[in-house]
Amino acid sequence: MAKAASTDTAASMAGSDHFYAIVADGGRQYRVMEGQELEIDFRHLPAGSEVVFDEVLAVSRAGKLTLGAPMVKGAKVKAEVVGLVQGDKIYVQKFRRRKNYRRRTGHRSVSTKVRIASISA
Repeated sequence: MAKAASTDTAASMAGSDHFYAIVADGGRQYRVMEGQELEIDFRHLPAGSEVVFDEVLAVSRAGKLTLGAPMVKGAKVKAEVVGLVQGDKIYVQKFRRRKNYRRRTGHRSVSTKVRIASISA
């Protein structure tokens, strides 16, 4: 009985009508669906070019979840580069007490925004 309950939970988590994939890129894992936009690590690519994610860890189609060991064979996720995006500014402050030493610098990380075009499994 407990096994049936866990199967129902897995099916509800996978989503019966959703088609998604889990890809690994830059030490992170992303759950992506077609048409979704996400920010990945910066790459020197012009807008409109194509990015292919070969490291697909899992693919879910019509409630059927396919897990890779460690990757799903033959699965690829293609994405189109939308453009570059700058993150929020963070401040780095250095301070030495009683020495009249104070430094404040800012940093904005740059990332690449992509739109998922297709998921093939």
